[in-house]
Formats: sequence, structure tokens, C-alpha cells
Amino acid sequence: MRILTFTTLFPSYGSPLHGLFVKARMEAVAEYCQVEVVAPIPWFSSLRPSRSYGPSSEVRYKEWIGKLQVYHPPFFFIPKIGKGLDGWGLFLSAYAACKKLQRYFPFDLLDVHYAYPDGYAGYLMSRAFNKPYTVTIRGSDINVLAQDPLRRRLIYKALSRANRVIAVSRSLKEATVRLGVPEENITVIPNGVDLATFFPMDRRVARKTLHLPTDKKILLSVGRLTELKGFHLLIEAMGSLVKRFGEDLLLVIVGGEAERGNFRAYLEKRITEQGLERYVLLAGSRPPHELRVWYNAADLFCLVSSREGCPNVCLEALACGVPVVATRVGGIPEIICAPDYGLLIPEREVEAIAAGIGQGLKTKWDTEKIVLYARQQSWARKAKKVVEVFEAICRKPLKRTEQVSYF
Repeated sequence: MRILTFTTLFPSYGSPLHGLFVKARMEAVAEYCQVEVVAPIPWFSSLRPSRSYGPSSEVRYKEWIGKLQVYHPPFFFIPKIGKGLDGWGLFLSAYAACKKLQRYFPFDLLDVHYAYPDGYAGYLMSRAFNKPYTVTIRGSDINVLAQDPLRRRLIYKALSRANRVIAVSRSLKEATVRLGVPEENITVIPNGVDLATFFPMDRRVARKTLHLPTDKKILLSVGRLTELKGFHLLIEAMGSLVKRFGEDLLLVIVGGEAERGNFRAYLEKRITEQGLERYVLLAGSRPPHELRVWYNAADLFCLVSSREGCPNVCLEALACGVPVVATRVGGIPEIICAPDYGLLIPEREVEAIAAGIGQGLKTKWDTEKIVLYARQQSWARKAKKVVEVFEAICRKPLKRTEQVSYF
């Protein structure tokens, strides 16, 4: 099969950490199919480029990202204005690139990631080329964007007309069914983990490599510095945890500043106000290949998000043999599906977070069992399931192209 992956959620030279989970899945799928990627990048012809997307000089129209050849046609849109038109804008911006690509890569199926605007643009693209398409939904596209009435209608249109919707968690499938999309048209295939990158190593060696104390219990949390990740709540919980467990405790937060705002400054203020400078380390952004060492340096991995799809950080921690303490939201309970792998916090409140972490620190964990479970969640296994979906679609005769309607 020839698969054309179409998404704005993909790494580029200027944004190498953007959409790494899509890249990981499609590199694994490329072991079974031919894959090309069209990943439009937003640009502004008359406005100053935003910090989110970097300077225009960092945009390359065609490049190799890992094992995949990627095309980056420019995608024009105006931030915060006319969001109902973004699907059409994305389609019109990328159509020429897809048409040119089709001449030497006559793709069999469009593999679209993210419900809007990507999913709706994929719907239009599939009609233009008379090709089947799938849409993978990943979290905020359903949990957040679908709350807007107009985008909700466009998301429903894209998903209800797709040959198959792939949800990265059962909770996302249930939310999509509530939008009106038929349950039988949704397949759940969670994210996987790169076992060649994330695996156990000696904890003392990891800590010495990172210049971390070898005699403390270390809590680790990884993610963009935003409110929804709950780092401020972890810092609040550290106050009571230090009193309970003594001074041999350290919270390490690995992650860079989000595209908007200055949440790091807020976290620094909270740390100072509570006198926790000795107990909390804001380590900043770190490249993906280095994260394995940070995971292995930890006693517990903590994630107290307000919402999640299928967080790869949990799988990466488990693959390194680190138990997870996390909020019971989104697809997290589907990852931490047994008490052998971690603990679920019932409420996103400081007291509940402190209690969950405290219990995790006292629990004797079976590292080998944790690693064995994580190895069953490899990208290779997930890719086989994705390919099975693609094959089933491509075996069916394609219906005649319907008339495209905006709503």
C-alpha cells in the first residue's frame, strides 16, 4: 500500500519536537507500507512570524525527518479569526503539493491526524482525489475544539464521512460517539513506545550523568509548562510531602515554555513563596534522546494533567521501569490498568496528589513486571494494528465521489 499521511502535527527542521508521536507511529507503519508525509506549516505573508513556528528561514519545503520524506507546503491562516475556515484554508494550501506528489506516488489512502482542521481538510482532499481516508483523533481535538458549535459540526462531518476513525484511547472513542459518529466506525489503537530509545539503566549512573543527588527520592514530571499539566499542583503537594518524608525528596520538572504565556515564571514564584528551592528543580526542555536518562533517575513518574489523550510520557516512564502516579483522566487509566504499574489519583487536588505520591513512595514496585508490560506496548505492535485497518479499507471497493458540502 501507498499511504499519504496528512497532518499539521509533525516535526520539522524549525520545530523538531512537534508531533513526535505521529512521526513515531508512521515510521513504524513504514516498515509495512510506503509512506509519504504532507505536513503543512502555518505562515504569515504580511505579519511577523510568531514564536510558535519560528522564523521563516527555518521552514524547508521538503526534508527527511527520520526515515520519512516530508513536504511542508505553507498554510495561511489568521490566528483566532475565522476558525471555521481553517479546514478549507488547509485544503487549498496543500492541494497543489498533494497533486504534484500523486504523479509519482499514486497513494491508495489518506492517513489524517487530528480532527480539525486536519480532519476536515482531509475530508475535502479525499473527495478531490477520490481516495479513502482515516482520521486519528488524539485528545484536545475532541475534548476542546469540539466544544465550539461550528467546529463541532465540521469535526462531525470529517469523522462521520471517514472510512475509519482511529482513537488513541477508549475515552476518546466514547466522546466521539457522543458527537454522533457511529461506534462501529471507530477503532481504538493507543500510542506506543519506542523500545530502542526507552529502556532501563542503572539509577545511580543516570543520576551521576545528570548531576542529581544519589541519596534522595526523586519525583519526575515531563511536559510543556502549562496549567493543564498541573506542575503548580505538584509544587503545592511538595510542601506536605517534605514534611511527611523529610528532606530527602526532590521534584524534577522537565519541559520547556509553552507557545504562549510565561508559566515558568509563575512556577518559580510558587517555589519561592513556599520555600521549596531545595526541593524542586525546573530542568528546562531536554531533547527526546536524553529523556531516557531522566526517567531512569526517578523513583516515581508523576502526571497530574486536567486532560489527556494517550500520554506517551507514561509509556516512556514504564519502559524505563519507573512506576507512574497520575490523575484519572482521559486515556491514563487505560495505560495504568493495574496497580502493578502505578497509581491513579481520583481527584486533581493537592491533598489527593500528595496522598497518591506518598503511597507510591511507600510501595515496593516490581521493576521487571513494569518493563515487561511496557514492552507489550511497542510502536511495532501498534503499527501492525494500524496497517490492518488500512488493508481492510483498501480491500473494499471505493464508492463514487459524493458532492462536497461545507457543513
